[in-house]
Amino acid sequence: MRLGVLDVGSNTVHLQVFDTHNGARPNPTFNYKEDLRLTEYIDSANNISTAGIDALRSAIKNATTQAKAVQTKELLPFATSALREAANGPEIIAAVNKEFEIDLQVLTGEDEAKLTFLAARRWFGWSAGRLLVIDIGGGSLEIASGIDEAPEVAVSLPLGAARLTKDHLTGDPFTAKSIRALRDHIEAQLESILPALVQHQNSDRAIATSKTLRTLARLTGDWFGGNGKVITLDSIRKMPGKLADMTLDDRIKLPGVSANRARQITAGAFVTESVMRNLDLEKLEVCPWALREGVILKYMDWTER
Repeated sequence: MRLGVLDVGSNTVHLQVFDTHNGARPNPTFNYKEDLRLTEYIDSANNISTAGIDALRSAIKNATTQAKAVQTKELLPFATSALREAANGPEIIAAVNKEFEIDLQVLTGEDEAKLTFLAARRWFGWSAGRLLVIDIGGGSLEIASGIDEAPEVAVSLPLGAARLTKDHLTGDPFTAKSIRALRDHIEAQLESILPALVQHQNSDRAIATSKTLRTLARLTGDWFGGNGKVITLDSIRKMPGKLADMTLDDRIKLPGVSANRARQITAGAFVTESVMRNLDLEKLEVCPWALREGVILKYMDWTER
């Protein structure tokens, strides 16, 4: 069965097509992505602007055309924090669904955390024991923990790398004042969920998913030694300041860092450092599966019933 996952996120509109069947692991066969940076189109009234809507429609049109071209049997479209929180999000989604004859669904932050956790559990298997899974997207941070396929705790905070960059960081390089404001904001937000997570900090394995965390793992490996598959507490303590001292052009030149990711990788590093420090995590292991794989796995589980 050829399934397509259409991820309408805060950074990108990303189509990933998988071939799979009941009992099989999802095999990615086609990939199409457009950098959209939807958070940059949100105005002071929390509405996505006309220009943003036009850009979104164009990206979805291109993605759905690509899905048909590769003979996708079923398209599973979902939207995350940018559309979820926009004041005009519901009307945008209704119009998109009608125009392109799709069923774009908004995931809650808790849904994101649960589906990402499912993907990590299936990747690492039951022998991995209790997992703590961390995902940093463009608009939000998700953390989930548990021993089974459904986490015991699943939380979401508005600490996505694109959102934090847009709302808090100024200058090129970023100013010391804006960096201090960013760090204070992250710490204040994390305080609200620490009581729910502190009992899970001694999980058997702490897992990192998402492009932001994979990029940070690669950079820590390049700069501080390692294989690019883990983020250690020692290395992430050094990372944010090093990135903050760079200009945007400097960060764009870093290996494996796209122009879009270079804008927000500093904020992602500060969030990662804060989470690891507050939860006393010595290292994070990178998982190649994340939310999109979780959506596919959940759908396949549902079709088996």
